[in-house]
Amino acid sequence: MPTPTGAEPRLAAAKAVAAVLDRGRALDDALAEDLRGLDKARDRALARRLSHALMRDWPAANFLVTQLVARRPARRDRLVHFILAIALVELRQAREPARAVVHSAVESADRAGLRHLRGLVNAVLRNYQRRQAELQRAMPSDPVHRLGYPGWLLERIRSDWPEDWERILTAGNASPPLWLRVNRRRWSIDQARQALTDVGLDTRMVAGLPDALVLDRRVAISELPGFEEGRLSIQDGAAQATVEYLRLEPGLRVLDACAAPGGKSAHVLEREALDLTAVEIDPRRLERVSATFDRLGLSARVLVGDAAEPQTWWDGVPYDRILIDAPCSASGVIRRHPDIRWLRRPDDLKALVRLQARLLDGLWPLLRPGGILVYATCSILKAENEAQAQRFLEQHADARILHQPGRPGHVQTPGHQILPGEGDMDGFYHLAVERLHRGS
Repeated sequence: MPTPTGAEPRLAAAKAVAAVLDRGRALDDALAEDLRGLDKARDRALARRLSHALMRDWPAANFLVTQLVARRPARRDRLVHFILAIALVELRQAREPARAVVHSAVESADRAGLRHLRGLVNAVLRNYQRRQAELQRAMPSDPVHRLGYPGWLLERIRSDWPEDWERILTAGNASPPLWLRVNRRRWSIDQARQALTDVGLDTRMVAGLPDALVLDRRVAISELPGFEEGRLSIQDGAAQATVEYLRLEPGLRVLDACAAPGGKSAHVLEREALDLTAVEIDPRRLERVSATFDRLGLSARVLVGDAAEPQTWWDGVPYDRILIDAPCSASGVIRRHPDIRWLRRPDDLKALVRLQARLLDGLWPLLRPGGILVYATCSILKAENEAQAQRFLEQHADARILHQPGRPGHVQTPGHQILPGEGDMDGFYHLAVERLHRGS
């Protein structure tokens, strides 16, 4: 049971961050294990908030721990480093009384089997309180410590967006709003707004995104009327914009080539009655696609396969529309997944760019003349977006850009780029191309 001191959620946050930084696990996966032991929703919310906060403030918190702890703890005691870092983030935020934060950190060490380090935790945090102003002056002033990003990623974003880089990084540290997508097969937008209003949740609509609602405050999924009945889904506005580029019509044959977890496939099926095939290389992730369809009352052909090697699963019938929601750096969704900045490595980008090129080149022959292919990423890095699109267009003379004025984001050459925080949306890139008939 959670202790009155709040030690359990703080320990859960410390364990999850340790799993990310020391073992390369995704934060959501690591948190899921420890959150199962927390009975109260407020404790689970606290663990999420603190783990996210430390991911965003890791360079500064790590600097403080190393300044305050004279000798590195033994490997078996490594968790105390993260317990201290969580507490230091809380003390810097000053949302809770300092005394309560220190007491909870001490109890966290005890519950982690580090009873012999209780005195160390107490002494370090008391020392920080005494020296806070001095330590703040000693903090490095470089963007890595000030904004909380690894140097290589910070420099890549600054190089790609020299006028916007600091605003982009700052937006990546903000808490995102809760975006909803209304399943128009089961609810109208007006019905959804009324149901949410009836339970005290105010919403706003967004021009150009006819299925989207934005909540004024974040709430648990369990508080959303209609969610279990498949009337609502959670999906950021930038991701919802993807369906608009496809120019859907009833009866089309559509391929979603990298379908998991199924949000964009579901949006396509909610929009029109059509023949959709969802392909995903990971069988476990494909189960999430099927579960999404079941909740929303949708059906489609669901296949396990490598989208870059269609000869292993394609039936030979061309598609009218192809969506490539490509694996990418996810640099545009760091505000939702702050661990991404620490899990990605510079070499990852090279491999992702190669995979994206294989997907584009491998799937293009599956599109019928006159059909539309949409390439999308949740990235803000130009190597994955404009440069990738330009390479594709140079190598495929039968591809023509479909210019779609009025879409959210910056018009690039080629494509559209939404930067994090613009319109309260995630960072996202879209390119729509039509396959020309021979001789066109």
